[in-house]
Amino acid sequence: PSGGSAPADRLRRAGTLMNIAADLLEEIVAHALENPAIECCGVVATTPSEDGDARTATRVYRAENVHASALRFEIEPIELLRLNNAIEDEGWEIGAIYHSHVRSAPRPSQTDIAFAAQWPGVEWIIVGLAGGQQPEVRSYLIDGADVTEAPLQALPTRERHS
Repeated sequence: PSGGSAPADRLRRAGTLMNIAADLLEEIVAHALENPAIECCGVVATTPSEDGDARTATRVYRAENVHASALRFEIEPIELLRLNNAIEDEGWEIGAIYHSHVRSAPRPSQTDIAFAAQWPGVEWIIVGLAGGQQPEVRSYLIDGADVTEAPLQALPTRERHS
């Protein structure tokens, strides 16, 4: 990701859940599998729950990897701004940035950790496609050098927000 900054109110403590419907997770995996030779990328819009603990994913927004690379991804700053504005217009926020790792396990790379500094409190969902295995999806909260796996709570059906 490139450009932009996240407001301080997006900071979350590690261990809180992001509820995400199975069809939204499937959409992220499908994006990764469309061209498994390059890293895919995008963002997940979320809305906070009423208790303030868990966020609910509301929509997946695909983005273009400007590098079209198997080794790194970057979202054009103007595209990221456009996505952020569309999400905020809905009353949501960027709750996660997703991408795939085509040659490695779904763990944050040093590049991911460096990018995460621009997005405090935003989860990093990574789809691992290494070795032609079944895709593996994991999510992380990254705070400086601290990387904590964040549980993804899969919901059986998507909760619609208008």
